[in-house]
Amino acid sequence: MALDNIVLELAVIFAGAALLATIFLHLRQPIILAYIALGALIGPLGLRVVDDPAHIERLAHVGIILLLFLLGLNLHPAKLLQLFRKTAAVTLATSLLFLLSGCGVALAMGFGVRDSLVVGAAMMFSSTIVSLKLTPTTTLHQRHTGEVMISVLLFQDILAILLILLLGGGKGSGMLGMLLVVLKLAGLGMGSYGVVRYILIPLFRRFDVIKEYIFLASLGWCLFMAEFAYHVAGLSYEMGAFVAGVSLAAFPIALIIAEDLKPLREFFLILFFFSIGARFDFLVSRAVLLPGLVLAGVLMAIKPFLFRAAFTRIGEERGLATELGIRLGQASEFSLLVAYGASQAGTISAEASFLIQTVVLLTFVVSTYWVVLKYPTPISAKSSLRRD
Repeated sequence: MALDNIVLELAVIFAGAALLATIFLHLRQPIILAYIALGALIGPLGLRVVDDPAHIERLAHVGIILLLFLLGLNLHPAKLLQLFRKTAAVTLATSLLFLLSGCGVALAMGFGVRDSLVVGAAMMFSSTIVSLKLTPTTTLHQRHTGEVMISVLLFQDILAILLILLLGGGKGSGMLGMLLVVLKLAGLGMGSYGVVRYILIPLFRRFDVIKEYIFLASLGWCLFMAEFAYHVAGLSYEMGAFVAGVSLAAFPIALIIAEDLKPLREFFLILFFFSIGARFDFLVSRAVLLPGLVLAGVLMAIKPFLFRAAFTRIGEERGLATELGIRLGQASEFSLLVAYGASQAGTISAEASFLIQTVVLLTFVVSTYWVVLKYPTPISAKSSLRRD
């Protein structure tokens, strides 16, 4: 029976997540997969306990915003610029190769040229959520790993925004669009740093004895910047939140804010992974299951290899380059947005859209297993690999 009470829905989701997480952890399985499995089990295409997860998806988006804000809090602006200069060529070169590979597989599996081009474009991106959710931040090695990944993922976000504009028939795509996005991002960064330095930091210093005020002001700053970036600057919510975090990263208060917001981030990220499972149509996707398996397999094979080669070429140690490649070896939540936007605009067929969704889910699952079983993560079932 479907539920129409948001409190009751949240109770069912989190109680169910706790139950499945207990089972998954007992079986030494990644806990993220318990949330996805719960969505598939009780969502509209399963037992229909939660019949319409659209509002859950909107709530879940806040988790992505908070994740990017917290990542920004740990990345000093000077360090970010240094990383962008180092990884820009890597991101562009690998994205082009992933596009060509995905397009080639889709063509070989019988999809049309336009469908294949969009499918290939959707394969360019790696998941910000999966990659960074599984990366510890407490050790120097993992902190550097996270920083390099952030620079690549943010550059991919810029490309994804331009792609979504292009597929939706929007203006401002191409080289001019890229230039405008970069200029807007730079202007947003400079403006936010001025607000933080001359308004927020003095307020924090004056009321730092009231911890609740720090939490309230920092959360308000994050959400305000996300909204400003989207509705005023024409960027994404995630970019606005990340800029808000980076603007605070140069000040010691950033460490306190990051620690306070972690539990809130986890709340919304559980909803995010639940919504992925809830909206996946296994019956409709059966028609593209074979192409999805083939494309997911090709993607999981070439992404780690190409990323490793690229990172090694720019001077990263071979072991770290291999780890970076594996951690970035999946498709992205942005791929889902590309599929949805292109389908709504009539740019691609329903089969191509479901192919992208199938590949995203398959690579999420395989990548999570691969990383959790091989490298340190905050959610590893093995104590030897568990790092916060």
